[in-house]
Amino acid sequence: MPYLKVSGTQFVDGNGTPVVLLGAGLGGWMMMENFISGFPGCEFHIREALAEAIGIEKASLFFEKFLDNFFAEGDVKFFKSLGLNCVRIAVNYHYFEDDMNPRVLKKDAFKQLDRVVSLCAAEDIYTIIDLHSTPGGQSGGWHADAGTHFGNFWKHKDFQDRFVWLWTQIAEHYKDNIWVAGYNLMNEPADPDPGHAGLINIYDRTYAAIYSIDPHHILFLDGNTFATDFTKFPDDSATRWGTNVAFAIHDYSTFGFPSSPEVYEGTDKQKATLKAAYVRKRKWMDEGNLCVWNGEWGPVYGRKEYDGEETDDINRMRYMVLRDQLEIYRKDSLSWSIWLYKDIGFQGMVYVSQDTAYMKHFGEFLSKKHRLAVDAWGADDKYVKHIYEPVVNLIKEEIPEQNQKLYPPIWNLENRVTRISRTILVAEFMAKEWAEMFVGMGDQELVDFAESFAFEKCEKREELNSILKFSANTAV
Repeated sequence: MPYLKVSGTQFVDGNGTPVVLLGAGLGGWMMMENFISGFPGCEFHIREALAEAIGIEKASLFFEKFLDNFFAEGDVKFFKSLGLNCVRIAVNYHYFEDDMNPRVLKKDAFKQLDRVVSLCAAEDIYTIIDLHSTPGGQSGGWHADAGTHFGNFWKHKDFQDRFVWLWTQIAEHYKDNIWVAGYNLMNEPADPDPGHAGLINIYDRTYAAIYSIDPHHILFLDGNTFATDFTKFPDDSATRWGTNVAFAIHDYSTFGFPSSPEVYEGTDKQKATLKAAYVRKRKWMDEGNLCVWNGEWGPVYGRKEYDGEETDDINRMRYMVLRDQLEIYRKDSLSWSIWLYKDIGFQGMVYVSQDTAYMKHFGEFLSKKHRLAVDAWGADDKYVKHIYEPVVNLIKEEIPEQNQKLYPPIWNLENRVTRISRTILVAEFMAKEWAEMFVGMGDQELVDFAESFAFEKCEKREELNSILKFSANTAV
């Protein structure tokens, strides 16, 4: 069986037959994220805090068992049952090298990734390896695992050199694996250079390094500013990085989040707004007759424990957004990867049951984290908004308006204040509190916590999965 490849605007198999990649992001696994797994801050925060609280050996036991259970045979078989054919695997560079021992591949660096790639291949499911976190952080997001609101990756050449080195290691390891569809070089880059110079340069370097080793796999290239902006990409992009390239948009709609400007009812005007945002994001690719891949999209959902009687109405609206986005994609035969496969109940296709050891033990802590709006993703700040508004108002009053707009532009003033103060500062304090809740636990209790994430102990978001299954079975 030959490698999957790009032909013009499509993915095709070895016979030249078009293939539409439909799947989900495996986030929160080899790139742990706070809203997915229930901890505050970044992955490195909680790894350090837990090792300090219960010792390196016990912390390592929990994290290894967590990885073992988060995605296993039950997950891939369920995924296959929906008619989906591709998993985008988010990985953190920390699993491959240590910051204090750079450019030295860790022992068993590929152990977990190999396990999941093989599980998927056994079910004829493609995988896309997504480097979700880079040395120094490619953005100011928690999902870059850097703990700051700046993407320091763009400021230090050594971070960039390590990035290129890591991709040579991944390419060498998977160059003969036909079930790896390709390499998503960098999740949601946020290069502050007005001309995207840093991003274009790193794509140039990484393309050359990978293709000197592995000329077969597809490269999936995100646009700048969180995969939304291609306006400064070079005129020769159709050939600059070879022709086996797909350009990745992330098509989240504000209608699918608590910050939605209005209740979504699927009106003609609202559908037009959905489509206009999607068309705008892929406009550059369409003008150049290039291949588009929607690497992330999808609403978040209401939860009874937080949203009470409003939960069903919230989710009715969110499922309408989901269906209407899918209808747009279906008409374009668009390949997509919905975010997210598994979590603790906010967005996942499956989610950890409230009856598990982990959710019972951390229930009150999770409620506190929600009340304080410590996670940036889909935050509902109604309980704490009044606390941060004076800081926002102070900046508005004292700083000239033209100086209030900083990169990235998709973070408005309020968003920037709360990201720094809540999701970095407050979260940093809460990381130790989370870790201390493990103190006194025996090995079996730690294993029970980790096993809470196993497929067999998860609930399925039935309506979401039904919609995805129907869409996969009617894809054109």
